[in-house]
Amino acid sequence: MDLHTAGHRRGVAAAPHHAAAEAGRAVLAEGGNALEAMVAMGAMIAAVYPHMTHVGGDGFWLVREPSGKVRALMAPGRAGAKARPELYREHGYDTIPTRGPLAALTVPGAVGGWALALEAAKASGGKMPLDLLLAPANRAAREGYVVSASQAELTTTHLADLAKAPGYANVFLADGKVPAAGTRMTQARLAETLDHLAHAGLDDFYRGDVGREIAADLDHIGSPVTRADLEAQRAYVAAPLSAALSVGTVHNAPPPTQGLASLIILALFDRLRVTQAEGFDHVHGLVEATKRAFVVRDRVVTDPDRLPAPAENFLDKKFLDVEVQKIDGRKAAPWPHKPAKGDTVWMGAADSSGLVVSYIQSIYWEFGSGCVLPRTGVLMQNRGASFSLDPKALRALAPGRLPFHTLNPALAVLKDGRVMAYGTMGGDGQPQTQAAVFTRHVMFRQTLDQALDAPRWLLGRTWGAARDNLRLEPRFADRLVDQLLSAGHDVEVLDQPYSGTMGHAGAVLLHPDGTLEGGHDPRADGGAAGV
Repeated sequence: MDLHTAGHRRGVAAAPHHAAAEAGRAVLAEGGNALEAMVAMGAMIAAVYPHMTHVGGDGFWLVREPSGKVRALMAPGRAGAKARPELYREHGYDTIPTRGPLAALTVPGAVGGWALALEAAKASGGKMPLDLLLAPANRAAREGYVVSASQAELTTTHLADLAKAPGYANVFLADGKVPAAGTRMTQARLAETLDHLAHAGLDDFYRGDVGREIAADLDHIGSPVTRADLEAQRAYVAAPLSAALSVGTVHNAPPPTQGLASLIILALFDRLRVTQAEGFDHVHGLVEATKRAFVVRDRVVTDPDRLPAPAENFLDKKFLDVEVQKIDGRKAAPWPHKPAKGDTVWMGAADSSGLVVSYIQSIYWEFGSGCVLPRTGVLMQNRGASFSLDPKALRALAPGRLPFHTLNPALAVLKDGRVMAYGTMGGDGQPQTQAAVFTRHVMFRQTLDQALDAPRWLLGRTWGAARDNLRLEPRFADRLVDQLLSAGHDVEVLDQPYSGTMGHAGAVLLHPDGTLEGGHDPRADGGAAGV
């Protein structure tokens, strides 16, 4: 599958796995719209890329409707009724564990998001039956998918923790061993679940037979999530956050996501008036804008019912004009930040009606909690590990609360008439990679494939790293690296020219003439496909 495709008239899809992009293309080819294509892609990616996402995770959508209106479809899961700090203290924990049953403490929201998206799809003329949308994923899970290099690598890296999680070894190991890249594996129970949902409807995942089986397995392994929690789960529509730039308007998802940070970075960088890509001013400017944005994010973003101040306040022109003055154009600000990690997938789709979709679906860390529910094949996320057991903390754990999400789908309506949906996986790296791709393509007019291919950076400590530093792929010019070091950045140049640490980015574009374009990252296993 191509990493980049352009000139299509009916539809285009981009995803970090080629089978997901193809599932979206097939729906578009059959006359389905971009929302229907994305539901097919969301199911398929769980079947073939389970280390990055699954039906046991959450999802967030930005949808630009043909009318031009942009909406956010929010599908986060809340903490279970039994998820109280006392439960973790009784088990000897000072922090929430990241693997195992007590890490599986939030309801999976993604499937509810699919249902809400299909309601929106029908409002835009969608008529594709659910069984056809889920059939490719069902087939891949039942007949087998090919293990990617990244699945094999991440299974090896985290085997010690994952192998202890209930159900993991039975599904994701081969005779107790790490499956090699190229191995064919199945997810038989997931296939049965998808087949049942195709006929019973997606609501069954929460309030029907599948919900009953999920609840029974969660109770058996000791998860704090109950059947009542599943029955109460609902996805919802929200107004997106927006920021006006010199090139157009950028949108992102509101709290509990970190969409606010992504918008602040671009709004601050736009105010720096940088004129050239790839130089010191470009990289330094975005890194310093990231620092300012993350300070705000970590002070503000939490469950939307508990925000200390409205998120919109931090996108106000007056606030941003003051904030940009705190960026030193020649010197790096100190950075003792504690980052968030996460593995996720971003996918995009657009169609000829003007429907443009930016979607991100995640189980948080690679393989999430590691818990695979035996009756349904659902791999449960560990998103609730982002809660704090300190009752005074901004993100304090309590039943029914929404956890903080690194997930944030991005969408831009540009002054040149284009509409761009874009995003990436990568925890703290998501806003940074979004900014790198957006500035290169939109502000500095690089082609989409050039912007996705270009070397990237990541500010923050990634898992397994000892320093909270600025990591660069080695394809940057030596002079730029020297300039960053001289400015006080703690720079580390990585060995890999295309590092998975830098996220798996992608984008789809609707052009003013009605043509459609898509592209995806050479660092991933996917691409773009159109019709």
